[in-house]
Amino acid sequence: MASLLLTPLVIAQDTAVVSQQTTSTAIDPQTLNKIQLLQQTIEHDTQLLASVKGEIRTITEYRIKNKSSELRDEIGKLITSANTETQYLIPLVQSQLVFLSQVTDYLDADLMLLSSQLGGVDDSPVITAMSEREFERDHYLKATLITLTWAETLKIDVSSQKQTFTKLMLQRADQFDSLVNYTQDQLQKAVAEAAAAGADISTEQKAKVLTLKERLNKNSSSLAVSASILENLGQDVSQIKQTLFSVSGDITQDVLNFSVASNLLQGWAKVIKDQTINNGPSLTFKILVFLFIVFLTSLVAKIVTQIIAKTVRASKLQFSQLLQDFFISLSSKVVYALGLLIALSQLGFELGPLLAGFGIAGVIIGFALQDTLSNFASGMMILIYRPFDVGDLINAAGVTGRVSHMSLVSTTIKTLDNQRLIVPNNKIWGDTINNITAEQQRRVDMTFGISYSDNIEHAETILKSIVEQHPKVHAQPEPIVKLHTLGESSVDFVVRPWVKPDDYWEVYWDITRAVKMRFDAEGISIPFPQRDVHIYQK
Repeated sequence: MASLLLTPLVIAQDTAVVSQQTTSTAIDPQTLNKIQLLQQTIEHDTQLLASVKGEIRTITEYRIKNKSSELRDEIGKLITSANTETQYLIPLVQSQLVFLSQVTDYLDADLMLLSSQLGGVDDSPVITAMSEREFERDHYLKATLITLTWAETLKIDVSSQKQTFTKLMLQRADQFDSLVNYTQDQLQKAVAEAAAAGADISTEQKAKVLTLKERLNKNSSSLAVSASILENLGQDVSQIKQTLFSVSGDITQDVLNFSVASNLLQGWAKVIKDQTINNGPSLTFKILVFLFIVFLTSLVAKIVTQIIAKTVRASKLQFSQLLQDFFISLSSKVVYALGLLIALSQLGFELGPLLAGFGIAGVIIGFALQDTLSNFASGMMILIYRPFDVGDLINAAGVTGRVSHMSLVSTTIKTLDNQRLIVPNNKIWGDTINNITAEQQRRVDMTFGISYSDNIEHAETILKSIVEQHPKVHAQPEPIVKLHTLGESSVDFVVRPWVKPDDYWEVYWDITRAVKMRFDAEGISIPFPQRDVHIYQK
């Protein structure tokens, strides 16, 4: 850490030289002031590192990283500018080389401290911390490569530094190559243990899988950075990229590299050639059997699907549309899965490891698709309890409309103004569900007011006549027409006829229109609030 504290002093001295030499240079004062301010900030924060610990230290390192990146951006702009003379840029680039070298020493000391803690009962937290520290180092290694390129552009002799840096990167790439393969093996074992535990999987097993997965991502990223830097330094990285491909399957990055692709293709071609020569006739027969079983499976799946469809759609069973679709889809998938497993066994695949692989994949997919599985579970609850079905008019998850399609993950609702909304099932199941069309009848609640001077019995007779004459109003239950309240400016009647749910709005609008027309014809007024304003003049 002490070596890192020297860095701002070197930078500050170089800045002083630059400021003396740039009184008549192309570096404008605003840029120069920004560079000096960034260097002062880095110097202050670097000195602060000696007296802080814990999260404050992490925040300080993060600030130094950001400020040094800003400083490098400014230097990069000056180097790419055609107006800036190289004699004023050389001290800045040299100071950056010193800074990056001392940052490397600082991180090395921190890693040595962490490595001294290895050898305990559980080294996993220490290894994870070291992986995170190396992941942070990647930023400064990439910066070192760029700075060496700047130096060569400015005709600075950095051959020895470049040679040392190349040697360091080769050693680092070799270490991470081994570490990535080791971590991958540990992750596979942890996932296998988690899959074997099944429903009895412990919290520790889940945490171990997630920790190893995160560590593998960081180690793979550091190995990829090392490969990229070494490639820019003119080194052969085909073996490193082949390791990355075998671990992560990053096709877009690695297969397009000719040397990596050629190595992989040569290996695959050799395996295919040996298998063809030694097992050609028997393999051909197995492939024919495999294709026959797949063809037979497709026929059986179609027959089973038709039988299940006729069965679940029988009126006596009264299955919901979602449950019918579920059984029909599940039957074909089960037949295809069994047929495929039988077919694969004919090719020599061991079903035990294959099923174990499916279990491992299930654990990983389960972690990645938690929200989707939540929707699936909600869909199963909707399937079992049947709060609504396709064609029902519902109000759920803040949406009102008719159900047009249902699946185990989402429900498609077509609103009354003909918008199609796809709502996740966990939103519906976790909210109040109002099935408007679940009952055969629905009551229409309306209120009509008349003036205090109008005849109450006459108005009541008119309202009853309008309701009883409407063809879509049910006789039973009997419609209700009653004097309800004596309001501030009107005498209010409640009118409550019973109708089919689909006729609700038609009856509502028809009766409202008829009441207005009859009241006007019979001389009954519909009052509205009025207010008298009296003006007094003194």
